[in-house]
Amino acid sequence: MSSPGCRLRTLGVISALGCGAEVTWKQLLAGESPGRIERDDLIPGRRALFAAVLGPLPSVPHALRHLESRTGRLLLGAFEQIESAVSDAVRRFGAARIGVVLGTSTAGIDQADRAFSERNAARELPSWFDLAMLEFGGPAELLQHVSGAGGPCYTISTACSSGAKALVSARTLLEIGICDAVVAGGADALCRLTASGFHSLQAISLRGSSPMSRGRDGLTLGEGAALFLVTREPDGVQILGAGEAMDAHHMSAPHPQGVGAERAMRAALSDAGPGEVSYLNLHGTGTPQNDAMESHAVGRVFGLELPCSSTKPLTGHTLAAAGALEAALCWLVLERRELERLHLPPHVWSGDPDPSLPALRLIDRGASIRVAGPARVASNSFGFGGSNCTLVLGVEPT
Repeated sequence: MSSPGCRLRTLGVISALGCGAEVTWKQLLAGESPGRIERDDLIPGRRALFAAVLGPLPSVPHALRHLESRTGRLLLGAFEQIESAVSDAVRRFGAARIGVVLGTSTAGIDQADRAFSERNAARELPSWFDLAMLEFGGPAELLQHVSGAGGPCYTISTACSSGAKALVSARTLLEIGICDAVVAGGADALCRLTASGFHSLQAISLRGSSPMSRGRDGLTLGEGAALFLVTREPDGVQILGAGEAMDAHHMSAPHPQGVGAERAMRAALSDAGPGEVSYLNLHGTGTPQNDAMESHAVGRVFGLELPCSSTKPLTGHTLAAAGALEAALCWLVLERRELERLHLPPHVWSGDPDPSLPALRLIDRGASIRVAGPARVASNSFGFGGSNCTLVLGVEPT
């Protein structure tokens, strides 16, 4: 079981819902996403709904221009929100005791796309392009430089489970005594290569995702970043349990029966120890195969009465950032507990359930539940190649 002092202390978050915890929470409960917009520049010859971050983003410092990317700028947008807490941790513990663990899958692909487009016109790569922009470790290196952290710094890239696994790795670094604090989370940006790739897999819904519905036809791609300062200190939301499983069924398709997903959920519950989970944030992509396997696996593990929702129709599927972003939404559910009541994110969909799927308890706008005593919520993240991760978060009542 996890150490009682491993806590998600401070959150920085940016997504199609908005920038910052307060805006994110307000939009989440309302079931509204300002960044859900149609675009025709990401899939050649196609217009589709995407979940984009609107408005200006911080600039990458000039000295780090070799790490320039939209992913990095999203990361800086989230980091600005926790910068003072991280600086305080560096002062208290020393730079060498502060780690950085980040999940990403796009890194600087957008920069490479732009550079190769310029090369096609000018017959040479532009002078501003640096191969370091393509390195998966680049965003973590950027974060290390701007934060002043001097401890372990690395990237996890296990597709859509990356952000969740980054939080598990942060917990491990604390529990084995290598770090006293870790900046951990995930970031990914919309780009043409990713959008075209998912479109070629017939995984993108041009009209928007509708998880668990009869007519679901794919996911909505999104972008965003979520970062936590993770420490051993006694207050805050605790990582009570984590479960990881690899089923390696297929390069991109999930195991039809959700074998690895079920193992991850059961492992997380076992790691968390006795206690009842009050809400589950589904992986819930809106693709036919993912929703089928996940709903059956959830039904076997939790039954059909546990309140559930997928927040991806609002945030989009933010790929490697998804596990961290959805952990952030669960963190907000716990942090904004009102006495014995938890307010829950709505499941935004067509309202027409697929009769071939287990009838999970999908919650509407305005839903809340009464929880006496300690509260627990869980989040599923399932990636390509069968890389699965489930987190259980908890908090004591105030």
